[in-house]
Amino acid sequence: MHDSCFDSWCVGLCRRRADAADCGSSRHGSGGCVRGDGSGNAVAALHPHLSLAYPDTRFAGWDAALLEGSDLVLAALPHGETQRLADNLLAPGVPLVDLGADFRLDTAAAYERWYGEPHARPDLIGSFTYGLPEFYRDAIRGSKRVAAPGCYPTAANLALRPLIEAGAIESRGIIVNAASGVSGAGRAATAASQYCSVEGNMRAYGLLNHRHTAEMEMVSGGKVLFTPHLVPMSRGILATCYARAAGPCDPLAILFQAFAGERFVHVGEALPETKWAAGSNAAFLTARYDERTGTVVALAAIDNLGKGAAGQMIQCANLMLGLDEGAGLSTMGIYP
Repeated sequence: MHDSCFDSWCVGLCRRRADAADCGSSRHGSGGCVRGDGSGNAVAALHPHLSLAYPDTRFAGWDAALLEGSDLVLAALPHGETQRLADNLLAPGVPLVDLGADFRLDTAAAYERWYGEPHARPDLIGSFTYGLPEFYRDAIRGSKRVAAPGCYPTAANLALRPLIEAGAIESRGIIVNAASGVSGAGRAATAASQYCSVEGNMRAYGLLNHRHTAEMEMVSGGKVLFTPHLVPMSRGILATCYARAAGPCDPLAILFQAFAGERFVHVGEALPETKWAAGSNAAFLTARYDERTGTVVALAAIDNLGKGAAGQMIQCANLMLGLDEGAGLSTMGIYP
């Protein structure tokens, strides 16, 4: 998400049943949700769209004892909270997928540089695997601690890393302009996310210092100038990435080769649209070489709540638990 996308935090606990082991639906594993406020409210009260699927499930107050008997922990916490709860969350040895930014970056210095505060648990940073399966699948399979990437870096890195690795573009002077829907800002009401502020409007934010820049550079291997934009739609990200070509090249062919066989990444001639990915774990990519300017342009569209967040968490969890990687996930966007 953008910076901190949770107005209240939640930890998902999943337990296997004898017949299956996924926490995506009632036919798979059972589980529960722990909220930081300990309200005990029905899940459907906060998320009415889940009323039929989970009519009786309630949020529980945080208690480390709830981890006992769990096969998987999904942490959706504000930045800094996973560090604070690390001893409780990690002590049972239960596989953990963390959606926050606490353990995404590979050094404590990088975290302090981009998040403006010292890392509270630098001793644990090296024990987490970065959770972008298209690049780190084998490491995720063998890990019990995975940090799910941010939404913007997911889109940008899918578009850029193969081109840098192939030597098709220069690694310096990369520009990423990306637009995101309002859901990336979380549920908390702010002046910037009110209807009258968003409708009919488009604005840039995080100029020169958006935190997700660090993940883009860490994973792609390039030096990136990133500018995010808020646009009047509920969900979705479209990242347009510009880089100086190392010479004449076919960037689309490079992307085709890099993602051949990837079930959640579609590479094609068509210019991606966010609607194609809405409600799914899919990513849509394309790229072009402009001979006139010597520039490569690569585009990526994802659902910021799917491949950019919850969908990617499930994809990682499936790998960690030895399940089919696509269990509980869709490749089909909701259209129109």
